Amino acid sequence: MYVVPAKAGIHPQFTILDPGFRRDDSCSPVFGGEGQGEGATRNAAKRGHEAGQLITSSHNLAMALLAPSGADPAARVLVAGRALRAFVDGYIAVLLPAYLLALGLQTWAVGVLSTATLLGSAGATLAVGAWGHRFRSRSLLLAAALLMAGTGVAFASFVNFWPLLLVAFVGTLNPGSGDVSVFLPLEHSRLAAAAQGPTRTTLFARYSLLASLSAAFGALAAGVPAWLVAHSRLNELGALRCMFVGYAMVGLALFVLYRRLPQVTSGASAAPSAPLGESRAVVIKLAALFAVDSFAGGLVVNSLMALWLMQRFGLAPGETGVLFFATGLLAAASMWAAPWVARRIGLLNTMVFTHIPANVCLVLAALAPSLPLALALLLVRSALSQMDVPTRSAFVMSVVTPQERAAAASLTAVPRSLASAISPSLGGALFAAGFLAAPLVASGMLKIAYDITLWFACRDHDLDAS
Repeated sequence: MYVVPAKAGIHPQFTILDPGFRRDDSCSPVFGGEGQGEGATRNAAKRGHEAGQLITSSHNLAMALLAPSGADPAARVLVAGRALRAFVDGYIAVLLPAYLLALGLQTWAVGVLSTATLLGSAGATLAVGAWGHRFRSRSLLLAAALLMAGTGVAFASFVNFWPLLLVAFVGTLNPGSGDVSVFLPLEHSRLAAAAQGPTRTTLFARYSLLASLSAAFGALAAGVPAWLVAHSRLNELGALRCMFVGYAMVGLALFVLYRRLPQVTSGASAAPSAPLGESRAVVIKLAALFAVDSFAGGLVVNSLMALWLMQRFGLAPGETGVLFFATGLLAAASMWAAPWVARRIGLLNTMVFTHIPANVCLVLAALAPSLPLALALLLVRSALSQMDVPTRSAFVMSVVTPQERAAAASLTAVPRSLASAISPSLGGALFAAGFLAAPLVASGMLKIAYDITLWFACRDHDLDAS
């Protein structure tokens, strides 16, 4: 030990120091000195500045991911909201069959409840198309967010089939990987107004891409109930109910998020909403074609695919979630590549000639004799099957006038919802009867027929129009 005099102005007595204590430690009030103190202040300020720059860069990167340059900044709210909904939809689609079976319901109930959710979404979407132009889109989105919260609470609370059927019809539950909810036409009409030309296609691709990525991580979260059962006092049913509570909480988060949207009324908008007029013919033709595709897709919605994997190969919900995570990542990659491919071979060729091989893989997966082969075919299918999603959405918005966009989004979404609402019951009935491969084969063949018909029907249209 040794002593040194304290610096003047600090303390009028000696300070005892340990020999190992560093004399140049700028944090010490005894040896800091004015120069060292100023240096420490400068270093702290520099570190704070660097941290601020890192936060700013991260924020700018996040904003760039949510919307491309040239798009209205308000579009970021819609893209973020879609990503949140996709996350909970991702695990709900995987866990819904397990939850209903845990409640003591039969296999056919999975298909019936899936049908009810899609029929309810179709009705709500039709109402938006018919009367939504009378209301502010922001208000409708806020109401839909509250409905989503109520749906999660109700599903976590009810145990009998009929109350669950009513909630499935009225609420926002989504049994598949795509979005056919009441949110869809409201968000699409605002996204279409947020960008023009190629930027609009890129914006829709970003919207679909982040939704697919979020759904993939949501599917991975399907393993959370098993973790809760292993590390808490919850049983399987209680753990599954917690996931529906999480769904409700995301609905409340969306309510807060949508409040950040600018308030745009029809009267104040540069392009006020209106019913379909001059674009009615082309929209009806596209709606009919999309309905065929959606009917086929309804045979293999994620909840039924999860059921098929459980019954055909004995996969647990957590294992199915891992598969859906991988397929979601591949689907997201395909959406990211879709604008690049479309610029080189055209929108129509992208929609058709990536879809056909994907559906061939679906048919082959249904007939695969082993789990590894079936999984490989499903992964290849996912890498190709979603390239038509952003291009299709951008095309529908580009062939109609700005005033007709909300109505066009609704009119093309409603037949899709109705068509896809019928087929899950059929798929569930076929599974219950023991025909496990039939829904997948039928889906793949119908989708191939849709692709060929779409190409012949639309090859004379300028699908690259902005």
